[in-house]
Amino acid sequence: MGFFTSCENDVEEVNEINNIELFPDQELKDVDVLYSSSGKVKFRMKAPIVEQYGGEESYNEMPKGVEVEIYDSAMHVSSRLTSNYAIDRTYEKKMEAKDDVVVVNDKGERLNTEHLIWDMTTEKIRSDVFVKITTPQQVLMGEGLISNQDFTDYKILKPRGVINLEDAQGN
Repeated sequence: MGFFTSCENDVEEVNEINNIELFPDQELKDVDVLYSSSGKVKFRMKAPIVEQYGGEESYNEMPKGVEVEIYDSAMHVSSRLTSNYAIDRTYEKKMEAKDDVVVVNDKGERLNTEHLIWDMTTEKIRSDVFVKITTPQQVLMGEGLISNQDFTDYKILKPRGVINLEDAQGN
């Protein structure tokens, strides 16, 4: 008399376990990197964790957040970007920031949003969700934004309203 045994595996579960792309090629901790082009520093990026994924469409994921300082031609910080999550799509030269995204320019103007894309090739930032810009004089709100990466020349695509701080303080 013989016994036959068999086991059965869920095909999707096996494929998920075997999919190497789910795991980063490298995980870096306490990253602080200066990016330069033609001998000039363009920006500095700091992140507690960077997970690097290789391949044709390589990318770096920053699941614990990121801080980016963008420099002008005189090596002064022209703007700062922070978020609780970011993904740098190396092959596209774009970084996507999510979850409590804040951009502050050297004039102290502040952008708050939940989603932002920074195109390093065109040196533009854009958002397609709710944005709030706080300046010393007013608070601007709306849906979507396009700006230069220094956040000095910006446009809210669908403005909702303006609150003048001088008027608000007087009432």
